[in-house]
Amino acid sequence: MAAYGALVSLMHIIDTLEKHPSPPISINQKQVQSLTQNITFLQDFLDCYISPFAESHEADPLERRIADAVYAAEDVIESHIVDQIHSGSTIVSDHDFYHNLQKVIEEMNLINKEVKSIAVEARTKQKPVVALAASSPTVKESVIVGSKEVFFEVLDKLAGNQLNLQIIPITGMGGIGKTTLAMNLFENAIVKYRFDIRAWTTISQTYNVRETLREVLFRASGRDSSSDMSENELGQKLYQFLFGRRYLVIMDDMWSIKVWEKINFFFPDNQNGSRIIVTTRLSDLSSQLNESCIVGMKFLDEASSWKLFCKTVFGKESFPIELENIGKNIVANCKGLPLSIATIGGLLAKSERTKECWEHIEQNLNSIVINSDDGFCLKIVRMSYIYLPNYLKPCFLYMGFFKEDYRIRVSMLEKLWVSEGFLKPRSGKCLETLAREYFMELVDRNLVLVDELGSIGNVKYCKIHDLVRDLCLKEAERKDFTMS
Repeated sequence: MAAYGALVSLMHIIDTLEKHPSPPISINQKQVQSLTQNITFLQDFLDCYISPFAESHEADPLERRIADAVYAAEDVIESHIVDQIHSGSTIVSDHDFYHNLQKVIEEMNLINKEVKSIAVEARTKQKPVVALAASSPTVKESVIVGSKEVFFEVLDKLAGNQLNLQIIPITGMGGIGKTTLAMNLFENAIVKYRFDIRAWTTISQTYNVRETLREVLFRASGRDSSSDMSENELGQKLYQFLFGRRYLVIMDDMWSIKVWEKINFFFPDNQNGSRIIVTTRLSDLSSQLNESCIVGMKFLDEASSWKLFCKTVFGKESFPIELENIGKNIVANCKGLPLSIATIGGLLAKSERTKECWEHIEQNLNSIVINSDDGFCLKIVRMSYIYLPNYLKPCFLYMGFFKEDYRIRVSMLEKLWVSEGFLKPRSGKCLETLAREYFMELVDRNLVLVDELGSIGNVKYCKIHDLVRDLCLKEAERKDFTMS
């Protein structure tokens, strides 16, 4: 929203005034203090403000008024900065500046009074307008396309009547939309209304327990006064802050059960419907967190893929008929992966809308997806490879030598791994058993896709996504990996 972005920008300007190069910038300290208080209050308000115009195409007058006041303050301050720099003096005698800035502050004071009345009215209706919450990345409307069923499935779990603390794992391949789904849930009006506290933290592979606790505490409380605390002190403070409150914590991109085992007891079960969402690429990790509540992200079907592609490329404009067949071929080759569709769609949105241009992209689709945005797509998928155990890496890279869309017979694949010498014998296990275990590890990590099950529930055929195959080929080339 424009108002929130403007507030962040203005706060940044104020924060950097004292660090400005010579000459120092002089602004009345009482005015600075008043502006800072106004900005902080309005940011807290907007964090959980549910606009009555959210479902329409109309602008919210309150947000517009906040933005206009902030822009006016920026203009006044920046003009003053320019005047002082040009003068080369520490102090510029400018009564107009003081007067103009005071007018803006008075307007913001009036807005704050109006906001406070809205907050009071909301509290009487038991509707939390101002709550402490983490800021999450901007959610684009288009990227939730095709995940509506999963979205409402998780929303139902968040808003359900089960009072005990629930862990909700969301799992799936890199680029399939787990983080995007979590972002949309985090910003959903029902979720904002239901939870007193919302906090978002990214775990990542190289997690630090102390920093994870510090991040959650900061995001939950809005205050960072814990820099000198030990891991246990941070955990205890977090526990005390969350105790008795209904909270939602989203832990994005978890790679190991160890981090959860070290922090789980700092999240109290208040028996009030608190929830923790964990996104992960590891199906096995999801099972360890909550086997009965796993939410698996699937590839988009043909209709959802096309809808996402159209929204990404043309927004609300109609799709040109002469480009439709080429567009459908491009979408089909993305194999239902939202990351691929959004990447190629974003590129086409900036490209010429000509048949020749689109045909060129269609013919070079894989290399374009891999290399666009500085290889962003490949980087996302590559993280799964980087953090593979070393014993699995040769087995994984071997998958790239099969042709695109090839249905790989699993029993044959396991024999090939054995014959290539990828497996080191372990006491008590034959190489064939190890090969089966290695294969299932790759499936659990969502790098290998189950294509067909046998009569006894074993995996008979498997596949890999084109983007994963390209990763295998690039890594194999990088490491001079060849078959014997």
